[in-house]
Amino acid sequence: MRLSVHFDDASGEGRASGPVQVGWFLNTIKGGVIYDPPERVRGPEKNRSHAKSASRCPAVINMESRYFLIRCPFDLNLEFVRDKDGKPALRNLNGSMSSIRANKLRDKVHITAEHEWRYEGVPTIQVETPYVFISDEPVYMTQLSPFMHYTREPIPGTIFGGRFPINVWPRPLMWAFEWHDLERPLKINRGDPWFYAGFETRSPERPVVVSETERTPELIEYMELISGAVNYVNQTFSLFEAAEARRPEKLVSPVKRRRDG
Repeated sequence: MRLSVHFDDASGEGRASGPVQVGWFLNTIKGGVIYDPPERVRGPEKNRSHAKSASRCPAVINMESRYFLIRCPFDLNLEFVRDKDGKPALRNLNGSMSSIRANKLRDKVHITAEHEWRYEGVPTIQVETPYVFISDEPVYMTQLSPFMHYTREPIPGTIFGGRFPINVWPRPLMWAFEWHDLERPLKINRGDPWFYAGFETRSPERPVVVSETERTPELIEYMELISGAVNYVNQTFSLFEAAEARRPEKLVSPVKRRRDG
Protein backbone atom coordinates (compact mmCIF):
# COMPACT_ATOMS: atom_id res chain seq x y z
CA MET A 1 0.00 0.00 0.00
CA ARG A 2 1.42 3.38 -0.96
CA LEU A 3 2.10 5.59 2.02
CA SER A 4 0.25 8.85 1.78
CA VAL A 5 -0.34 12.12 3.56
CA HIS A 6 -4.00 11.79 2.56
CA PHE A 7 -6.75 9.57 3.96
CA ASP A 8 -8.80 9.30 0.78
CA ASP A 9 -8.92 5.74 -0.58
CA ALA A 10 -12.14 5.36 -2.52
CA SER A 11 -11.36 1.86 -3.70
CA GLY A 12 -10.78 0.52 -0.22
CA GLU A 13 -8.00 -1.66 -1.60
CA GLY A 14 -5.07 -2.38 0.64
CA ARG A 15 -6.90 -1.41 3.80
CA ALA A 16 -5.23 -2.93 6.82
CA SER A 17 -7.06 -4.49 9.75
CA GLY A 18 -6.31 -4.71 13.44
CA PRO A 19 -4.76 -1.96 15.58
CA VAL A 20 -2.89 0.94 14.03
CA GLN A 21 0.69 0.74 15.28
CA VAL A 22 2.25 4.06 16.30
CA GLY A 23 5.83 4.08 17.48
CA TRP A 24 7.48 6.59 19.77
CA PHE A 25 11.10 7.18 20.66
CA LEU A 26 13.38 9.84 22.12
CA ASN A 27 15.43 11.71 19.58
CA THR A 28 18.28 11.90 22.06
CA ILE A 29 18.99 9.37 24.77
CA LYS A 30 21.13 11.67 26.93
CA GLY A 31 19.16 12.16 30.15
CA GLY A 32 16.30 10.23 28.58
CA VAL A 33 15.40 8.54 31.86
CA ILE A 34 13.54 11.71 32.98
CA TYR A 35 11.06 11.39 30.11
CA ASP A 36 8.15 9.07 30.90
CA PRO A 37 6.52 6.89 28.23
CA PRO A 38 3.26 8.21 26.74
CA GLU A 39 0.20 7.09 28.72
CA ARG A 40 -3.19 6.28 27.25
CA VAL A 41 -5.64 8.84 28.67
CA ARG A 42 -8.35 6.25 29.26
CA GLY A 43 -7.40 4.49 32.49
CA PRO A 44 -8.74 1.68 34.69
CA GLU A 45 -9.25 3.98 37.68
CA LYS A 46 -12.44 5.49 36.28
CA ASN A 47 -15.85 4.41 37.59
CA ARG A 48 -17.31 1.53 35.58
CA SER A 49 -19.53 0.08 38.31
CA HIS A 50 -22.76 1.46 36.84
CA ALA A 51 -24.13 0.53 33.42
CA LYS A 52 -24.89 4.19 32.65
CA SER A 53 -21.50 5.47 33.78
CA ALA A 54 -19.82 7.74 31.25
CA SER A 55 -16.81 5.41 31.53
CA ARG A 56 -18.87 2.76 29.73
CA CYS A 57 -20.04 5.06 26.92
CA PRO A 58 -18.60 3.79 23.60
CA ALA A 59 -18.26 7.34 22.26
CA VAL A 60 -16.30 8.45 25.34
CA ILE A 61 -14.13 5.33 25.30
CA ASN A 62 -13.36 5.71 21.59
CA MET A 63 -12.46 9.36 21.96
CA GLU A 64 -10.28 8.95 25.04
CA SER A 65 -8.47 5.92 23.62
CA ARG A 66 -6.98 8.07 20.85
CA TYR A 67 -5.27 10.49 23.23
CA PHE A 68 -1.97 9.80 24.95
CA LEU A 69 -0.60 11.87 27.83
CA ILE A 70 2.94 13.21 28.08
CA ARG A 71 4.03 14.28 31.57
CA CYS A 72 6.33 17.20 32.32
CA PRO A 73 9.92 15.91 32.78
CA PHE A 74 11.18 18.65 35.13
CA ASP A 75 9.95 21.42 37.40
CA LEU A 76 9.06 24.74 35.80
CA ASN A 77 8.44 27.79 37.99
CA LEU A 78 9.09 30.79 35.78
CA GLU A 79 8.39 34.51 35.88
CA PHE A 80 8.28 36.68 32.77
CA VAL A 81 10.48 39.77 33.07
CA ARG A 82 12.25 42.27 30.87
CA ASP A 83 15.93 43.02 31.22
CA LYS A 84 17.48 46.48 31.58
CA ASP A 85 17.22 46.92 27.81
CA GLY A 86 13.56 45.94 27.74
CA LYS A 87 14.15 42.57 26.13
CA PRO A 88 11.94 39.62 27.21
CA ALA A 89 13.53 37.25 29.71
CA LEU A 90 12.67 34.51 32.20
CA ARG A 91 13.43 34.23 35.90
CA ASN A 92 13.51 30.87 37.66
CA LEU A 93 11.49 31.46 40.84
CA ASN A 94 12.87 28.28 42.43
CA GLY A 95 16.27 29.94 42.56
CA SER A 96 18.97 27.93 44.27
CA MET A 97 16.37 25.35 45.28
CA SER A 98 15.59 24.51 41.69
CA SER A 99 15.81 20.83 40.76
CA ILE A 100 17.12 21.73 37.30
CA ARG A 101 20.43 23.52 36.81
CA ALA A 102 20.21 27.04 35.39
CA ASN A 103 22.29 26.23 32.29
CA LYS A 104 20.13 23.20 31.50
CA LEU A 105 16.97 25.26 31.90
CA ARG A 106 18.34 27.83 29.46
CA ASP A 107 19.10 25.02 27.00
CA LYS A 108 15.55 23.68 27.15
CA VAL A 109 13.34 26.76 27.57
CA HIS A 110 13.30 29.62 25.07
CA ILE A 111 11.34 32.81 24.46
CA THR A 112 10.66 33.25 20.76
CA ALA A 113 11.61 36.56 19.19
CA GLU A 114 9.04 39.21 20.10
CA HIS A 115 8.23 40.00 16.47
CA GLU A 116 7.17 36.34 16.03
CA TRP A 117 4.55 36.36 18.82
CA ARG A 118 1.07 35.66 17.50
CA TYR A 119 -0.50 38.32 19.72
CA GLU A 120 1.00 41.64 20.77
CA GLY A 121 2.07 41.53 24.40
CA VAL A 122 1.57 37.76 24.67
CA PRO A 123 4.97 36.05 24.88
CA THR A 124 5.51 32.65 23.31
CA ILE A 125 7.59 30.20 25.34
CA GLN A 126 8.96 27.01 23.80
CA VAL A 127 10.40 23.96 25.53
CA GLU A 128 12.34 21.41 23.49
CA THR A 129 11.32 17.78 23.90
CA PRO A 130 12.94 14.64 22.47
CA TYR A 131 9.59 12.88 21.84
CA VAL A 132 9.07 11.65 18.26
CA PHE A 133 6.09 9.66 16.94
CA ILE A 134 6.21 7.53 13.78
CA SER A 135 3.90 5.19 11.87
CA ASP A 136 4.08 3.00 8.78
CA GLU A 137 0.60 3.93 7.53
CA PRO A 138 -1.23 7.24 7.23
CA VAL A 139 -1.67 8.73 10.70
CA TYR A 140 -2.10 12.37 11.63
CA MET A 141 -0.97 13.42 15.09
CA THR A 142 -2.30 16.48 16.91
CA GLN A 143 -0.45 17.96 19.85
CA LEU A 144 -2.76 19.78 22.26
CA SER A 145 -3.30 20.76 25.89
CA PRO A 146 -4.25 18.05 28.46
CA PHE A 147 -7.88 19.19 28.63
CA MET A 148 -9.19 15.99 30.27
CA HIS A 149 -6.92 16.37 33.29
CA TYR A 150 -8.01 18.69 36.08
CA THR A 151 -5.47 21.28 37.23
CA ARG A 152 -6.03 22.94 40.60
CA GLU A 153 -4.02 25.98 39.54
CA PRO A 154 -4.44 26.57 35.79
CA ILE A 155 -1.41 27.81 33.91
CA PRO A 156 -1.54 31.52 32.96
CA GLY A 157 -2.00 31.04 29.25
CA THR A 158 -2.68 28.56 26.50
CA ILE A 159 -0.79 25.69 24.94
CA PHE A 160 -0.75 25.44 21.17
CA GLY A 161 0.53 22.56 19.15
CA GLY A 162 -0.09 21.40 15.63
CA ARG A 163 -1.34 18.64 13.36
CA PHE A 164 0.84 16.76 10.87
CA PRO A 165 1.29 13.29 9.30
CA ILE A 166 3.74 11.29 11.41
CA ASN A 167 4.15 8.60 8.75
CA VAL A 168 6.04 11.02 6.48
CA TRP A 169 7.07 13.83 8.83
CA PRO A 170 8.29 12.45 12.18
CA ARG A 171 9.97 15.21 14.14
CA PRO A 172 10.81 16.05 17.78
CA LEU A 173 7.88 17.81 19.44
CA MET A 174 8.14 21.30 20.84
CA TRP A 175 5.97 22.38 23.78
CA ALA A 176 4.72 25.88 22.98
CA PHE A 177 2.96 28.19 25.43
CA GLU A 178 1.40 31.62 25.02
CA TRP A 179 1.66 33.59 28.25
CA HIS A 180 -1.50 35.72 28.56
CA ASP A 181 -1.47 36.60 32.28
CA LEU A 182 2.00 38.00 32.89
CA GLU A 183 1.19 38.72 36.54
CA ARG A 184 1.18 34.99 37.28
CA PRO A 185 4.12 32.57 37.11
CA LEU A 186 4.23 29.58 34.80
CA LYS A 187 4.38 26.69 37.24
CA ILE A 188 4.31 23.02 36.22
CA ASN A 189 5.82 20.33 38.40
CA ARG A 190 7.65 17.26 37.20
CA GLY A 191 5.08 14.54 36.55
CA ASP A 192 2.18 16.93 35.94
CA PRO A 193 0.13 16.52 32.75
CA TRP A 194 1.99 18.48 30.07
CA PHE A 195 0.28 17.81 26.74
CA TYR A 196 -1.64 15.21 24.75
CA ALA A 197 -0.79 13.47 21.49
CA GLY A 198 -4.00 12.59 19.62
CA PHE A 199 -4.06 10.29 16.59
CA GLU A 200 -6.33 10.24 13.53
CA THR A 201 -6.32 7.21 11.25
CA ARG A 202 -7.82 6.33 7.88
CA SER A 203 -10.21 3.84 9.53
CA PRO A 204 -11.72 5.41 12.68
CA GLU A 205 -12.93 2.02 13.95
CA ARG A 206 -9.38 0.69 14.29
CA PRO A 207 -7.79 1.17 17.73
CA VAL A 208 -4.43 2.88 18.13
CA VAL A 209 -1.52 1.16 19.88
CA VAL A 210 1.47 3.27 20.91
CA SER A 211 4.72 1.51 21.78
CA GLU A 212 8.39 2.39 21.91
CA THR A 213 10.23 1.77 18.66
CA GLU A 214 13.88 1.05 17.90
CA ARG A 215 16.08 3.87 16.63
CA THR A 216 17.18 1.89 13.59
CA PRO A 217 19.77 3.23 11.12
CA GLU A 218 16.99 3.64 8.53
CA LEU A 219 14.91 5.71 10.94
CA ILE A 220 17.84 7.89 11.99
CA GLU A 221 18.76 8.48 8.34
CA TYR A 222 15.20 9.46 7.45
CA MET A 223 15.04 11.84 10.42
CA GLU A 224 18.24 13.49 9.17
CA LEU A 225 16.63 13.88 5.74
CA ILE A 226 13.80 16.07 7.05
CA SER A 227 15.62 17.62 10.03
CA GLY A 228 15.73 21.39 10.13
CA ALA A 229 13.67 21.90 6.97
CA VAL A 230 11.64 24.56 8.78
CA ASN A 231 14.77 26.75 8.85
CA TYR A 232 14.91 26.88 5.06
CA VAL A 233 11.31 27.04 3.86
CA ASN A 234 8.14 28.62 5.25
CA GLN A 235 5.65 25.95 4.25
CA THR A 236 7.06 22.57 5.26
CA PHE A 237 3.76 20.88 4.32
CA SER A 238 4.80 21.40 0.69
CA LEU A 239 7.67 18.97 1.33
CA PHE A 240 5.52 16.05 2.50
CA GLU A 241 5.26 14.38 -0.90
CA ALA A 242 8.99 14.81 -1.54
CA ALA A 243 9.76 13.21 1.82
CA GLU A 244 7.28 10.42 1.16
CA ALA A 245 9.00 9.54 -2.11
CA ARG A 246 12.29 8.94 -0.25
CA ARG A 247 10.86 7.19 2.79
CA PRO A 248 11.70 3.52 3.47
CA GLU A 249 8.61 1.29 3.47
CA LYS A 250 9.06 0.25 7.10
CA LEU A 251 10.37 2.40 9.95
CA VAL A 252 8.45 1.14 12.99
CA SER A 253 10.26 -1.64 14.85
CA PRO A 254 8.83 -2.10 18.39
CA VAL A 255 11.39 -2.44 21.16
CA LYS A 256 11.62 -5.95 22.58
CA ARG A 257 12.26 -5.76 26.30
CA ARG A 258 13.99 -8.63 28.08
CA ARG A 259 11.82 -10.19 30.77
CA ASP A 260 13.42 -11.89 33.74
CA GLY A 261 12.12 -15.30 34.73
